[in-house]
Amino acid sequence: MSVTTRAEAREIIARYPRPRSALLPMLHLVQAEQGYVTPDGVTMCAEELSLTKAEVAAVSTFYTMFKRQPTGEYLVSVCTNTLCGFLGGEEIYAALSDYLGVGHDETTADGHITLEHAECLAACDYAPVVTVNYEFYDQQDTESALNLVRDLQRGERPHPTRGAPLSSFRGISRELAGFTDPVSAAAAVDGPSALEPTVAGNREALRRGDEPPAYDADTPIVPPASAQAPEPADPEPADPEPAEGKTSEKVSSEQAQSKADNQAEAAGAQVADPDASQEAREPGGRPSARRTRTRGSMHPPDRHPPDRKA
Repeated sequence: MSVTTRAEAREIIARYPRPRSALLPMLHLVQAEQGYVTPDGVTMCAEELSLTKAEVAAVSTFYTMFKRQPTGEYLVSVCTNTLCGFLGGEEIYAALSDYLGVGHDETTADGHITLEHAECLAACDYAPVVTVNYEFYDQQDTESALNLVRDLQRGERPHPTRGAPLSSFRGISRELAGFTDPVSAAAAVDGPSALEPTVAGNREALRRGDEPPAYDADTPIVPPASAQAPEPADPEPADPEPAEGKTSEKVSSEQAQSKADNQAEAAGAQVADPDASQEAREPGGRPSARRTRTRGSMHPPDRHPPDRKA
C-alpha cells in the first residue's frame, strides 16, 4: 500500500472515537487503490487498527461490496430478488450474461465490466433495477439494459436515473471511504430524488380522500430531560386484621382441618401397607420419617417387593 493511502487511512481512523469503527471505510479505501480487497490491504488495515488479519478478513468477506478479486471499471449489478425478478430482472441478467460472455461476479476479458446478481438494491418502487457502480438505472428492460452496457463499452457514462454522475468503480470506492468529489456531490444534490413511483402511494391516498400522515420536524427524538416519570400506582390495601375472636376461631378451624388431613393420610397408608406396625408410626397418624412414599404407597427404605417367579 502506498504512503498516501496509509496517511488517508489514518485520517479515516481519526474520525472515530474507537479506531476499529474505521474498518469499513478503510476497506473501501483499499478498493479505491487496488480495485479489490487484496492481502496487502488486509494487512494494512490490521496494522493500523491493531486487529488480527483474521478479524479484518472476516469483515471483508461478510459484505458483498468488498470484492475478493479484481473488479472491472464498471460493476453492473442486476437485481433478481422477488419483485425485480418477477418484473423481468432474471431476463435482464440472462441477456447481459449472454452478451458479455460472463457469469456472476466475473469480469470481461478486457477488464472493463464486472457482472453480478444482486439480491436487493433497495429500490423496489423502480423495479426492475440495474446499478452501475451503485448508481441507479431504474425501470429497466432487456433492451435498455443492453444499451446501457453498450454505452459503457464505448466509453460513455450515461447519467443515472437519479443521484450523482457515474464514476469508475475505484472512484465510487473512494467516495464510500469518505473522500467525496465536490463536483459529484453538488450534482447529486441537484439531481432528481422522489420520482413518481415513490409518491404513488401518497397520490392514491389523496385520491381516496385519505390524508397521508405528516411529519412534524419539531418532534423531539428523545424526550426532554425535564419530563417526569409517571408516579407508581398506589399499592393494593392489605387485608384488615381480623378481630381477636375471629382469629382464635380461624386457628381452631385450621387445627381441625390439619388433624383431619393427618387421619386421612394415616388411613390411606394403612390400606396401602397393612403390615406396618404401630411403632413405625408417629403420634397423630403421620408416617415415620424413616418411611418413604413410592407410587402412592408407603414402604420402609429397606423393604423391597419379593421376586415373582413364573
